[in-house]
Amino acid sequence: MENILVPTNFSKNCEKAAELGIQMAKIYDSEIHFYHLMQTPVDWVQLDKLKEKRYPETLKQIGIAKAKLRELEKKAEKEGLKCRTFLEYDAGQANILKHSGHFHHDFIITGSSGTKGVVREILGSNVEQIVRKAKVPVIVVKEDTVSFPFKNIIFVSDFQEDVKSAFKSVISIALKCNARIHLLQINTETDYNSIKSGKNWMSLLLKDFPELKNYSEHVYNEPTVEIGINQFVKQNETDLIAMCTHGKTGFLKLFSNSIAEGVTNHSTLPVMTIHI
Repeated sequence: MENILVPTNFSKNCEKAAELGIQMAKIYDSEIHFYHLMQTPVDWVQLDKLKEKRYPETLKQIGIAKAKLRELEKKAEKEGLKCRTFLEYDAGQANILKHSGHFHHDFIITGSSGTKGVVREILGSNVEQIVRKAKVPVIVVKEDTVSFPFKNIIFVSDFQEDVKSAFKSVISIALKCNARIHLLQINTETDYNSIKSGKNWMSLLLKDFPELKNYSEHVYNEPTVEIGINQFVKQNETDLIAMCTHGKTGFLKLFSNSIAEGVTNHSTLPVMTIHI
């Protein structure tokens, strides 16, 4: 992990995401970038300095945003990190992914804002598209205090597809944090898998990772995947929930298109999604 992107709107949860980004950048010795997208009444990039004065409130907000980005930059530099900040005007949510691709970020970390549980209010609208389309892992920070280094990470999957690349990302974080990985499969009312067959799928995955020693295996029978995750979290200490996504159709075949958004929306814990 060489380059971490932290999109922010300076909300409380985005501040927690920024702190998490700084701490993760430290353990990976990564560069960190803070990015703020600002809506403006006109095309600000094309506006000359004289005309900018016609929009005093916008100028004020730009000044505030630049100052907050500078504060984040100072925090990162104080930790010995290389840091860059970016302020874009009225660019649209899709530009976060374009920006991330241009700078070859390995990871995106951000916080939800606004109404509790509403992911689409992170930095504006359509954040589900970032979670779904980002080619790199994304962590969304929610209401709960972030416990870092992570000590307990859930990796939720049906384990019937090739999730090795996604699992590598989870293992990388777990090893850096000395965390325990809890592999979790949830059989719903429409599934016919036994607990034994679920653990067989997990065992096949684990054969490719003989270096992994600190883990546990769990198979739950619950009405829905989200209920199963909630039940596990109630019964076990959890610092991070990790799930896989498909680019076009959304999520692994076990899951409906709304599962990961639902978990990310309603969980108060940080949720990590990984594109496969």
